[in-house]
Amino acid sequence: MTGSHGRDDHHHDHDNHLDPMTARVMALETILTEKGMVDPAALDAIIDTYESRIGPRNGAMVVAKAWADPDYAAWLERDATAAIASLGFTGRQGEHMQAVFNTPERHNLVVCTLCSCYPWSVLGLPPVWYKSPPYRSRAVSDPRGVLREFGLDLPAGVSVRVWDSTAELRYLVVPERPAGTEDLSEAALAALVTRNSMIGTERALPSDAAREPAA
Repeated sequence: MTGSHGRDDHHHDHDNHLDPMTARVMALETILTEKGMVDPAALDAIIDTYESRIGPRNGAMVVAKAWADPDYAAWLERDATAAIASLGFTGRQGEHMQAVFNTPERHNLVVCTLCSCYPWSVLGLPPVWYKSPPYRSRAVSDPRGVLREFGLDLPAGVSVRVWDSTAELRYLVVPERPAGTEDLSEAALAALVTRNSMIGTERALPSDAAREPAA
């Protein structure tokens, strides 16, 4: 089942061809690598850091606050764009947001079937697999199969709802709060929130993965 914005609502360029900025960046990377000025392995490590760790911290802070503050959670559900902006997280591709909350009865999964719409301001760089045709097609036709491939095997009684992002609206999954985290600070809670859990391909980390920040 797809979200309220279906495939016909996409009114933006597909990523079948590189946009001018991406093409220029790739050309520059190639030139610098060929001249020996950039180590491809180091560049990959930097990209992975921003893609998997630094980038998603904004979204993790949003989720942690929603877990800890019922009033904020209600605001996030009602007007995600404003609630996220109140924490200072705004920017291109994050102007129109909707938060969808996982529950014991429902799991949410985000995809962009025709392109790769992605809320950069809260999730950082999009992962390569999110933009791949297999994920974009199978997330709609076989969401449970896709989730199993990510290591998430949902019970039969849990429904899966697939939300199709567009240029007009992007989605943020608020995963279920892990058990045993009642006494954790928002900073420690944020450490349990991964990029994939905010896309919906995995759950938040268990409570024993939390680390309180040093004083």
